[in-house]
Amino acid sequence: MAVTRERLTRALAPKVVAVIGDKKASGYNWLRSMKEFDGPVYSVQVDENEIPGIEELGIPNYKSLTDIPDQVDFAVCAVPRQVAPFIVQGCVEANVGGVTLFTSGFAETGEDIGVELQNKIFEIADPSGLALIGPNCMGLHVPGLGVRFNRDQPAGVQGNIGFVSQSGTHGMNFSLTGAAHGLYCSTLVSFGNGIILEAADYLEYLADDPQTEVIGMYIEGARDGQRLFKTLREVAAKKPVIIWKGGQTEGGGRAIRSHTASLASDQAIWEAMIKQVGAVAVHNLDEMIDVVKATLLTKRTQGNRLGLIAMTGGQSVVLTDAFEKAGWKVPTLSDESYAQLSEFFNIIGGSYRNPLDAAGTIGQDPKHLDTIFDILNADDNIDAVGMELSATFMARRWQDKPEEFDRLIGSLKRFMSESDKPFLAALHPSHVEEAALTARMRLQEDGIATFPSFERAANALQKASGLAAVD
Repeated sequence: MAVTRERLTRALAPKVVAVIGDKKASGYNWLRSMKEFDGPVYSVQVDENEIPGIEELGIPNYKSLTDIPDQVDFAVCAVPRQVAPFIVQGCVEANVGGVTLFTSGFAETGEDIGVELQNKIFEIADPSGLALIGPNCMGLHVPGLGVRFNRDQPAGVQGNIGFVSQSGTHGMNFSLTGAAHGLYCSTLVSFGNGIILEAADYLEYLADDPQTEVIGMYIEGARDGQRLFKTLREVAAKKPVIIWKGGQTEGGGRAIRSHTASLASDQAIWEAMIKQVGAVAVHNLDEMIDVVKATLLTKRTQGNRLGLIAMTGGQSVVLTDAFEKAGWKVPTLSDESYAQLSEFFNIIGGSYRNPLDAAGTIGQDPKHLDTIFDILNADDNIDAVGMELSATFMARRWQDKPEEFDRLIGSLKRFMSESDKPFLAALHPSHVEEAALTARMRLQEDGIATFPSFERAANALQKASGLAAVD
């Protein structure tokens, strides 16, 4: 029996949550993680030795789901695998919307007992329409509602990124690392073995979710490849989709079988499929973060001609190399642009041939940066603009004279608001990394796509530009 949209929505946007089987040995992680939930949280625990610790947290405990006075929308199950089928049966009887089976030790082990238990769970859940997430997964993270599976995950902030992950660790890392980059999830699901709900089910949900603007996915394999292909094509026509396929090597494929019991297929087949459906492939967490950031914070362009602003001659060379290696062109500017630049540009220790070596010119008068932006914006030879923000030379100065950094941010934001051309910046790590980190966080808070290297900036913009513009 298919899980209905109403049942899935109850599970993924719950109003009442229950945690089954949490223990002191785990530090009551699940219950503590749910402390920020925007609604009632209940515990289900029959072990008398565990109940006092639960009650000390201020969370009411019951011996059974059916004893809870509210209708439970979402439950987390953290019990031994032999007990899991009984818990699933209890969820069915209590009309729970959905349940995450954190418990592992099922088909991914290759053991007969694990396979038998997983089949038993399927036989209970499937006819009932229960929205079962897992087993062998971390489950659900909805920051806006305070639903978390790790206490360090953000809560109370409404994000705009949907993330579907076959790995709990990658899902957790995306939420934590993303938050450090100013990126927050609308809904994140780690689904593990996915015996009832698969990646396609979550993709369909996120495609229709008004809070979700872009979708990221980590996947190892699929039971129904044709359905996933069809769903991805439909979803990618509505929203940008960025896919990280695990098991990119022969050894990685073997690791998949013992992780989620998925059947890995050739990486080249996946890459071709991803391209065909209109999604973009990435290959690690950093690249996922970068491309999501560029997708959300930069405008789309059909062209590949870039205007570059650097702070030194040497950096202008490697900045250009990085972008051209990623598929961009750094062309000459128009004659009109050169004529305008020649009126004020300081060529002693600088150059305005594109890339523009502009530190001396901007240092002479910060308003010159606004003029440079206006010239690049009007130049028909330029489709996008990138800029080096030199932490090596400027981070300490920004720290000592914050008004200069405020002025810089004002110039960047003015260009971004007035131009249809994408803009991004690169701010390398620095010998004064604390100051550089503060600057990087401030740029992110102001919605400026900022990357820690030229190569990552170039690759992110190139891949984000490969995504079709979606209304």
